[in-house]
Amino acid sequence: MARITIVGGGVIGLSIAYECQKRGHDMTVVEAGQCGGQASGAAAGLLAPYSEIEEDPDDFFRMCQRSLQLFPAWQSEIKLAAQMDFEYNESGSLYCIFHEADRLSLETKKAWQGKFGVESYILSGDDVRQKEPELSKEILAGLWCPEESHIYAPDYVSALLQACRNKGVRVIEHAGAAMLRKNNLVVTDQHEIEADFTVIATGAWAMDWEETLGCSLPVYPIRGQICAYEGPSLQHIIFTSQGYFVSKENGSLVAGASEDIAGFNTDVTAHGIGRLEKWSKKVVPKLITESPFHTWAGLRPATQDGFPLIGKLQCHPEIILATGHYRNGVLLSPVTAKIVADEIEEKAQELAIDDFRPERFQLT
Repeated sequence: MARITIVGGGVIGLSIAYECQKRGHDMTVVEAGQCGGQASGAAAGLLAPYSEIEEDPDDFFRMCQRSLQLFPAWQSEIKLAAQMDFEYNESGSLYCIFHEADRLSLETKKAWQGKFGVESYILSGDDVRQKEPELSKEILAGLWCPEESHIYAPDYVSALLQACRNKGVRVIEHAGAAMLRKNNLVVTDQHEIEADFTVIATGAWAMDWEETLGCSLPVYPIRGQICAYEGPSLQHIIFTSQGYFVSKENGSLVAGASEDIAGFNTDVTAHGIGRLEKWSKKVVPKLITESPFHTWAGLRPATQDGFPLIGKLQCHPEIILATGHYRNGVLLSPVTAKIVADEIEEKAQELAIDDFRPERFQLT
């Protein structure tokens, strides 16, 4: 049994804490504010790597696909451990195009993803509207991926937190800034926590640890602005090149996301929400006369090369990074938890993780 401190109580930190506690380790989570109070709670909860990953397959795609495969059992386990329910909807998705020139991109994506066992079908515009009658008549075609799903992120994070507590994880919220001292001692204003391993899971704030750890951690906050309408209800996740729609059980239709660089500012802007409104009216004509009833923004931790930072530091093997998941933190929560737990226990990894090693960026 190892004593493990996790700095950061978002969806990644809580997932790692749960997995490691389940394996018999002694876990403490230290969160500067409220658990899930940053990107995790603001996420739309999409579990849709096949629609969101445009490029050719790589180890990141394989990681996302594996995490999607883990999610059905994982979410059931979290619900049971927490004795709480949350929305998990195996809705499938439709990636829609408006221009004939984009048809080739659908065919290309279907072809390479099919080599990895991804089930998908190219539908005509009429077939798309048969599945989703509220969509625009201007849609020419769509790629249907029945395996994709979504989750209600705020309730999922709450359940993760309760599952951790029920398993015996010590959770310290509103701890303020944490510092790492010699001998792996995590220090806050009111706590000193000794551990055998420390996991840094601080999302967009990972760069704060560069001087302490002596390595470059190029993780930058990207503001994602989102809005929600009071319906109409859609049965699938809807993607276009400009964003997504997803309906939730509470009756809201979430539209996202407008991205920009604004440091750590989480204010919404007229420009960002205005772009979403304009696009929403084009995709779902019933929204022409509607306005969002809710707008919000979250900070997505993006790395310099687009891959998360996951794994032990070579120079400090008692320190593990798990950050930089960008817009895939919810999706990658179960697989990241397993990777980090296996790293700590020095078990062979199921997936290739060399591309995610945290020391691939060195200070010069």
